Amino acid sequence: MLKILDHLEEWLIACLMGAATLITFAAVLHRYGSGVPTLQPYLAPINMAWAQELTIYLFVWMAKFGAAYGVRTGIHVGVDVLVNRLSDNKRRVLIVVSLLAGALFTGVVGTLGTNFVWAIGHTDQTSPDLEAPMWLVYLAVPCGSYLMCFRFLQVLAGFLRTGALPKHDHTHVEGMEDVAADSNWFALDDNLHPRSLNNDDKGSKRP
Repeated sequence: MLKILDHLEEWLIACLMGAATLITFAAVLHRYGSGVPTLQPYLAPINMAWAQELTIYLFVWMAKFGAAYGVRTGIHVGVDVLVNRLSDNKRRVLIVVSLLAGALFTGVVGTLGTNFVWAIGHTDQTSPDLEAPMWLVYLAVPCGSYLMCFRFLQVLAGFLRTGALPKHDHTHVEGMEDVAADSNWFALDDNLHPRSLNNDDKGSKRP
């Protein structure tokens, strides 16, 4: 079930990003093509005023679900130099507290967002260009926030079980899994993430 949710999350982010890119590209072509005399009669009747508004809404949804993806994969950056210098027990406590705080905050935001969406759903408010119901736009807040809250709790459960935190490898290339683990030439001990407690962090250390 979690793998299905992971893939759905990734596909949703990719589709939103792709759609926003294509719409922006089409709007730019339409804008410049309308200035060409031979194309103007064909492009002028086409109304692309909605493109910018839709792109903004797509990026809002993408950002909310992308934040949840970042929690799951360890992409979010935090300066944890002092945390990594603490003993294992103290570091464990601080990591648990920070994950619980993240879950609490995103849960509160999701609840407030749900109340707001419920309230605005009983109005006739629509977007200026698309004339889409605004509750549909703001629905990104509770959906993304609750998913992010779930990801915080998921990371917390994994940390309590294994002592490991998700760590994103920026040097990983899909299809290159057969490359030796010690060939991570660009790995840096940058203290941007709290270290796991099981000493299984991948990536070579600088000499």
